[in-house]
Amino acid sequence: MFDPLLEKLHSSIRIQGGETAAVPDGLRECRNEKKNSLIRSWLWQVPGFRRWRVSRLDAGESLQVLNSVAYPNYNIDQPLMGLDLLWFGKRQKLVAILDFQPLIQDQSYLERHFQGLKTLQNRFPELSGEETMRLFDPNQYFSPWLLFCRGGAEKATNSLPEAFNAFLHCYWELHQQNSDKASLIPAAEVKQLQIAYDIYSAERDPAHGLFTSHFGKAWSDRFLHEFLFPASTKADSSPPADADDDLPR
Repeated sequence: MFDPLLEKLHSSIRIQGGETAAVPDGLRECRNEKKNSLIRSWLWQVPGFRRWRVSRLDAGESLQVLNSVAYPNYNIDQPLMGLDLLWFGKRQKLVAILDFQPLIQDQSYLERHFQGLKTLQNRFPELSGEETMRLFDPNQYFSPWLLFCRGGAEKATNSLPEAFNAFLHCYWELHQQNSDKASLIPAAEVKQLQIAYDIYSAERDPAHGLFTSHFGKAWSDRFLHEFLFPASTKADSSPPADADDDLPR
């Protein structure tokens, strides 16, 4: 179901100079033969980003998942890129979330970074996000213009691929714009906001139960805290003495 979108995502990352990085031992791939499910994950080193992760779960006709989050460098205050696509084959049900995830909800910040996503929401009204997400506060780490839907096979095969391609293109454009101008949020503060995002997300991640059901609690706990949201385990979240020392080179 999502393999063409996965290849599109990886291809766009390579075009932007991305190179694969090492995934923590034992988390690159996991299989459940009994449930015929396989999860694979990738880490990318991409210019302008400190971390870009991708995961693909294939459980045949019962479940398909594609998830990715991109974390810009600390000296760039642009939103994170987040996408979550789930297809429940037996129910013929699609759940899709594509968003530029804001570090803060300040109006001037939203005006600086979200003009492109606003345009996309108008372009794809069927993914307008009119329904609310149940496990997350939509006013924290989600934008008012996220693309979100619950639909069937028609949206999965018609609306979603076009919206997915446009969404990636829009985010790369935003990144190019931010690469050419100074960040308005200090790097030390961006670091703390990204740590807070990982902590918040790890506490509420609805996929953790799904991964546990397929791959067991021990593996899924490691996957949650070591791969999906590694900053969620940081004991000391105080600002660094010199934020520049933490910036990717």
